[in-house]
This record gives sequence, C-alpha cells and structure tokens, in this order.
Amino acid sequence: MRLQIKSTYLCANFMKKIVDYRKLLGVQKNAELKELKTIYRNLMKDCHPDKFQDNEEAKLEAEIKSKDIIEAYHFLVSIAPETLNLSIEEYNQTTSTCGIADFTWERTVLKVTFLDGSGYEYFEVPRAIYVKLVNADSPGRFARRHIFSVFPYRNIAKMATA
Repeated sequence: MRLQIKSTYLCANFMKKIVDYRKLLGVQKNAELKELKTIYRNLMKDCHPDKFQDNEEAKLEAEIKSKDIIEAYHFLVSIAPETLNLSIEEYNQTTSTCGIADFTWERTVLKVTFLDGSGYEYFEVPRAIYVKLVNADSPGRFARRHIFSVFPYRNIAKMATA
C-alpha cells in the first residue's frame, strides 16, 4: 500500500501537466496522433499571430497562446504511446549499450544525454534517486536498473537540435 501511495504522489505533477495540455488542446485521453495533429493545426489557424496584424494587443495574446499550444502539442506527441512504440528499439539499444555523456536534474526532471548524441527526459525522478545516480560508481548501470525502465520519458534530442 505504501508503494502505491508513493507512486501516485510521484506521478501527480507529470499527470497534471498532461491533463493541462490535453485541456488546452481540447483532446481526450485516448486521442491518437492523427487527431492531435488535426486539432493542433486547427487551433494554430485560429490563433496564429499573423491573423492579428491590425491589433497589437491581440497579436501579443495570440503569440503567447500559440506558444502554449505548440508546447502542449509537442509534449503530448512525444509521450504518446504511438510515438514511444515507434522508437522503442532505438531507445532500448541506446539505454542498454550507450554510455551516459551528461545528465542534469531540475525539479524532478532528469535529462540524460548519451554518447551517441541522443537525449531523453525522465519525469518525476526524486532527488534521492538523482543523488544516488551522481554518487554511483557506474551511473550507466545505476540508471539502467533504477531509471530507464521505471520513469516516464520522452525523446528530447530532436528538440535540442531544432
């Protein structure tokens, strides 16, 4: 019972972010990538800053809203089961054979960069796990056992180079 409570607590912020992004886009939990893309495009058509050239205040509001929509869309796409399933072999190959080049932790988000240039973001990683990673004799082995298959993740390599 205690593990279940801890697990629920750890995922609360991550789940809140997902719920907020779904609400912003107006999509249901089971929305597929195709539906996400259609909704995203329609929202961007409606609130694109270029539509408000005559009204500077409305243009600024549209810029803020469009940035939020873009962030929500990219986040939801990056954690969608369809996206993760498409790259699962690459993910498993990277996490099992590549060394860790660098990692950073901020507010329960652990960013790991691998020697092959790929990068992943792991959500709701407690500070205690991060400290153990820092102090581990073999951070790669520690991460394979306690992070890579435990915490929700998304690929961030494309976003870093874009």
